[in-house]
Amino acid sequence: MSVTPSRVFVARLVGLPIYDPQGDQVGKVRDIVVTMRTDAAQPRVLGLVAEVFGRRRIFVPMTRVTNIDSAHVYTTGLLNMRRFEQRSTETLVIGQMLDRTVTVLSSGATGTVYDVAMEPARTRDWVLCRVAIQEPSKGFRRRGQTHVVEWNDVRGLNRRDAAQGATHLVAALNEMRPADAANILHDLPIERRAAVAVALDDERLADVLEELPEEDQVQILERLDTERAADVLEEMSPDDAADLVSELPPATQEMLLQLMAPDDAEDVRRLMQYVENTAGAMMTSEPVILGPDATVADALAHVRNPDLTPSLAALVYVCRPPLETPTGRLLGVAHIQRLLREPPSTLVAGALDDSLEPLPPEATIDDVATHLATYNLVAAPVVDEEGRLLGAVTVDDLLDHLLPENWRDHAKETSRG
Repeated sequence: MSVTPSRVFVARLVGLPIYDPQGDQVGKVRDIVVTMRTDAAQPRVLGLVAEVFGRRRIFVPMTRVTNIDSAHVYTTGLLNMRRFEQRSTETLVIGQMLDRTVTVLSSGATGTVYDVAMEPARTRDWVLCRVAIQEPSKGFRRRGQTHVVEWNDVRGLNRRDAAQGATHLVAALNEMRPADAANILHDLPIERRAAVAVALDDERLADVLEELPEEDQVQILERLDTERAADVLEEMSPDDAADLVSELPPATQEMLLQLMAPDDAEDVRRLMQYVENTAGAMMTSEPVILGPDATVADALAHVRNPDLTPSLAALVYVCRPPLETPTGRLLGVAHIQRLLREPPSTLVAGALDDSLEPLPPEATIDDVATHLATYNLVAAPVVDEEGRLLGAVTVDDLLDHLLPENWRDHAKETSRG
């Protein structure tokens, strides 16, 4: 096996693309699977957990890995696409080793694990060989000392019940896209998942929750104290928050809505009133809304917001005041592609597409799909009987409701042989 470099720190592997011999990307590294032995014996690396198309997680044996460098992982290309199922004798390095509290035998120092290195042994197996540890901080704003020590100089990583925090895994999750962070969180044991979720800040946790299955969302929210749960719901998109709150017992729903900021709670309550799988239930109540005196420059400034999804940023909705949903009468929509061809000082109202019929909130999921497909749209306005804008339904909202409930977590298949 030709591998460069000979020693690899595992945290640096996460997210690296995996290629086949033809140079085509087949997935991304998400974790490393090892089998633990005695405290002193170096754990053997069994393989990689790889994420392939459709967010499926598969197992890639180390015998299929031909090369690792600082930016890529190469394989033989012969990969088993069955879903990865962790066995009781296996340990995930990222999910279950980072943030463990351990002791260094030679010095007596204690600290938390923030990385682990692996290298090929003489037997050509890969083994864990080094542990990177950070000691507790000893003063105001002073970080604790860090050490990289031999595996056999550490105790505490073999115990299933060893103390485990969340600092370093949270730091890794913060570097990922929300959907990727959600996949890692989903695969953690329930207690570990709850501890990591608690350690994420409100905005980041809200982003990750939106990408998790409803069962995981509810489990995590139930582990938070009620005030923290309300704060996280405020950071979520109103439609996602409404879907999540709807899964909770009525008493819990009301308690959380009472704790939320009144404006945020009002948006969630309004969305919860609509029948499931209708335009009203699917829509977001916070599209880009401008008044009739807004210029093209104003519109482009709004859609540059990095928090907007591409589908929400594709259309600007021009309405009479008030400009918060439910607005005054909808005058029309402006396509960003059209606005890019207009001088910045031009009024958006002069570039409206008023030929499209908006959707009523009671439109069914089939009505929404037909409407978007017929007019080649990625979003569409939803209005009430008086022509007031209630929100916008987007193609990603539609897909979330069209796909099976467990689309984020494919049905479990036979584990690897």
